[in-house]
Amino acid sequence: MALGDIRNDWTLDEIKTIMNQPFNDLIFQAQTVHRQYFNPNEVQTSTLVNIKSGGCAEDCAYCSQSARNQTDVEKEQMMEVQEVIEQALVAKEKGATRLCMGAAWRNPTKKDFPRVLEMVRVVKDLGLETCLTLGMLNDDQVAQLKEAGLDYYNHNLDTSEAFYPKIITTRNYQDRLDTIDKVQQAGINVCSGGIIGMGEEHKDRAELIRTFATMRHHPNSVPINLLVPIEGTPLAHMKGQTDSFEFIRVIATARIVMPQTYVRLSAGRMELPDEAQALCFLAGANSIFYGDKLLTTDNPEGGHDEQLFAKLGITMQQNVKAEMAAKKLAEQATELTA
Repeated sequence: MALGDIRNDWTLDEIKTIMNQPFNDLIFQAQTVHRQYFNPNEVQTSTLVNIKSGGCAEDCAYCSQSARNQTDVEKEQMMEVQEVIEQALVAKEKGATRLCMGAAWRNPTKKDFPRVLEMVRVVKDLGLETCLTLGMLNDDQVAQLKEAGLDYYNHNLDTSEAFYPKIITTRNYQDRLDTIDKVQQAGINVCSGGIIGMGEEHKDRAELIRTFATMRHHPNSVPINLLVPIEGTPLAHMKGQTDSFEFIRVIATARIVMPQTYVRLSAGRMELPDEAQALCFLAGANSIFYGDKLLTTDNPEGGHDEQLFAKLGITMQQNVKAEMAAKKLAEQATELTA
């Protein structure tokens, strides 16, 4: 098969060979593949909104929102729909094309789920793509999300199956794979990624990519996160465990084996100098979270991203849906005043 062909039968040895080749060769291959499917100077931007913070029953070792971790994050009630609308309008004005809404749940509650569905509908009416991360889903919840028009569902694998029990014990790896499979079968796009720097080995990073690359359909979006150690979590001591070149190798390998996937440079960008971020884009990253806050951790301010993009000649992907929605509203207003 030729470089850039879509495959779902990658072996672990093949992925290790790609990841371990000389750095210049790896970057060249990743950029070659990237240009087959994407504009190399365009980046998709998403904004992340925490619609329900803290009190999660899971014991994820990296997470400030786990009820089992002693952090400064307080448990908060779920946002009102109007608050989400306001944040969505700000995100759209700043150039985001997708609003990602996250709730600190093991799985959605029956009481709050109808409000989540309403959030999906109103954000779509604003012309933004919608993404949710709510934990595990059952078949009925997936069907309701599909009916509401959800564009993306985020459910991260975090790490390899072998290393997973060292990070999370309140659910198993197959639970996550099952949720992803349900979402894909319903025809909803999947966003699923991992975290680098939690103490995993090089082989775990290759295995994580292999898991994504051998799915029935490659995830539409793969966020690659660099661990942000948070005080009060079991991984608070892990700062600086991964150098930027290793991180870039993961991004480049993901680009090569999943050619049509948006590879998102995600959490941890505050730890990367501009030069390292530029190499990430060269390696095939073509999506970022845009805005100065993720769920609970800091993110580069929008102004800084714009300055970096200007230096690199990168443009933000145009929000076609928002433009179409605005045009439709203008036409309706014209009809009303005619």
